[in-house]
Amino acid sequence: MIRLAALSTAALLAACGQGAAQDPAPGAPVETRAANAPDQRPAFDGQTRAPGVRTEAALTHAVVAEGLVEPWGLALLPDGRWLVTERPGRLRIITAEGQVGEPIAGLPAVDARGQGGLLDVILSPGFAQDRMIYWSYAEPREGGNATSVARGRLSDDGTRVEQVQVIFRALPVYDGDKHYGSSLAFAADGKLFVTLGERSDAPMRPQAQDLASHMGKTIRINADGTVPSDNPFVGREGALPEIWSLGHRNVQGIAIAGDEVWTLEHGTRGGDELNFDRAGLNYGWPDVAYGVEYRGGAINQGLTQKDGTEQPVYYWDPVIAPGGMAFYQGAMFPGWNGNLLVGALGGKHLARLVLENGEVVGEERLLTGLGERIRDVAVGPDGAVWVVTDETNGKLVRLSSGG
Repeated sequence: MIRLAALSTAALLAACGQGAAQDPAPGAPVETRAANAPDQRPAFDGQTRAPGVRTEAALTHAVVAEGLVEPWGLALLPDGRWLVTERPGRLRIITAEGQVGEPIAGLPAVDARGQGGLLDVILSPGFAQDRMIYWSYAEPREGGNATSVARGRLSDDGTRVEQVQVIFRALPVYDGDKHYGSSLAFAADGKLFVTLGERSDAPMRPQAQDLASHMGKTIRINADGTVPSDNPFVGREGALPEIWSLGHRNVQGIAIAGDEVWTLEHGTRGGDELNFDRAGLNYGWPDVAYGVEYRGGAINQGLTQKDGTEQPVYYWDPVIAPGGMAFYQGAMFPGWNGNLLVGALGGKHLARLVLENGEVVGEERLLTGLGERIRDVAVGPDGAVWVVTDETNGKLVRLSSGG
């Protein structure tokens, strides 16, 4: 049962807690655990275990709503309310005060086994005029399932989606329950980016390197699902034209700043990656990777570098299991402007990454006291940071300044 968690001042105070709990020595990395692959070395200084930084302003968080079932995606409506997906297949509107709406009608069926289900949701760049929303999901298909993207018009009263159209279907279909991706983001030119996983199982891994498969790729399409003529593999024989980049494992975070596309993907035991995701480039999986297999042992002879593949800007070993991310821009924490905020599922925190000249030069772990898997993150109109937690009693949480 969904409950409001912002019913009174007392309830809010009970839900509040300090946003940052770690206190590393000045300049020491926030990660203190031993690496899963201790013999691997970063390709350049600062590629992993960046110096710890700490926000000097007082931070507090409030649980605004709870009782959500494995919330996955978070999108801000123009009126300050939030669209939130629940992985079993529900989409809801939640007010900034914590009022949780009934499930929105009209969404297609999802395959909610394993890691599948209803995933990300974003607004059309022209939402104020067209009220269109876009969502990704594991679509049940003959012979299995795969990631799809649909769009539809949110009704004026917010109770249903209308004129639903599936604009992208990843291929091939596979009968599995893991590594669907899938985050969505619009670039300034109106192109839609879709992130995809390679479906995890050993027989599927090589498809991350196969241009005839969507698996393990970042996808770039027009808002109606057609293919932009300037995509990097348009016209190449045997290549799917929607592909923007290849060699990814399971990309569940994307953020765009100007004309720069940044993505986050899950590693195995070690090797979560932050990538500067550029057209036509190969990010290596499964030929090169940091970390080790879940069962132990090297991944593909333990190679971490190979000609023709790109290095991650940053990697984590051990993993934090990154979810969604957002670039911070806001008045509440001006010292954070331009920083990346990264949801950590396994790490149960919100990572703040300080970027300078395309490199990570500082890392802070926020919301550690919450003790929950942080799935997605967004910035509100006043500069407060909002997250959803991927739990059976999932929460919508607001991180702000003040005691």
